Amino acid sequence: MAVQSETMKPPRSEVGLLGWLKKNLFSTWYNVLLTIFSAAFIYIVLRAVITWVVRDARWAVVTTNLRVFMIGRYPRDEAGRVLVSLGIIVLMTALTWVFRKAKGKPRRWLVIGWLLSFPLITILLRGFSRESPFLPLVSEDIWSGLLLTLVLAIVGILASFPLGVLLALGRRSKLPIIKVLCTMYIETIRGVPLISVLFMSQLMLPLFLPPEIRLGTVMRALTGMALFSAAYTAENVRGGLASIPIGQYEAARAVGLNEALVMGLIVLPQALRAVIPAIVGQFISLFKDTTLVVIVGLLDLLGIAKAVTAQKEFIGLHKEAYAFTAVIFFICCFTMSYTSRRLEQRLGVGER
Repeated sequence: MAVQSETMKPPRSEVGLLGWLKKNLFSTWYNVLLTIFSAAFIYIVLRAVITWVVRDARWAVVTTNLRVFMIGRYPRDEAGRVLVSLGIIVLMTALTWVFRKAKGKPRRWLVIGWLLSFPLITILLRGFSRESPFLPLVSEDIWSGLLLTLVLAIVGILASFPLGVLLALGRRSKLPIIKVLCTMYIETIRGVPLISVLFMSQLMLPLFLPPEIRLGTVMRALTGMALFSAAYTAENVRGGLASIPIGQYEAARAVGLNEALVMGLIVLPQALRAVIPAIVGQFISLFKDTTLVVIVGLLDLLGIAKAVTAQKEFIGLHKEAYAFTAVIFFICCFTMSYTSRRLEQRLGVGER
């Protein structure tokens, strides 16, 4: 019996690195072939890329114009204001990370700090007036480079998110006029490309404003991007609202909450929690779509990359300039995606 029991034992599986390699890469003969071909392809590509980056690429186009890539036409004498603004963001990010698990007063102070930081940064970057000895005016129309890209993305995200939530709630409203107007807005904006919205914001937005109000090119582009992104954000939020079981509404009403409190305290937080990946995906898309502002005469990071290669000593160095731009976009988008995943893990999205 002992001999029989030994022969009936299942084969012992490999553990550790060798076990993972055998299970995932060398489990069958065709997986072995695919692994070998894939490894060879990756080796050839990486070798060519590393050789170009280390030996063949002429990075002078980047190092010489690094300030231009970062702040574009922003006055050199006022560049310290950009550094101070960046320092404020880094400080608030660090404080948020340190007190990420704190509750009560620390969390409230963090929220207040973030809310105050944005107008403070706006004042630092823009200034007061041209005659001001402390913070002279720097018109938004000369902002360019990575500075302009970040301004368009951050302001667009902050403006489109609450507007998108209101549109989603309006589309589910029981008042027919509000529901129809919100639905028409969402479907109209989602039915046209962003380029059309940018052109319309540049040409038609001044027609709806009083004569004494003159918006610059950057502000009109910001308005168009925020209105465009809000329509897509609204659909993401509406999907989250539709996923909430009817029992949540009934339970909230059973404890005496009115409709506004039911939506604000019970339903909406669960809906936003459920659609975090979709909302962050929309924000990443908005960040990449900032490159389209070049069609209305603004020089974002990608526009600066194209402009610097027109210099006589850097003609033809498009690959280096665009590779540097791609790395910056990747870092920013990966940071947003990583932050989203950490937030999902903290909130337990997808867990029961």
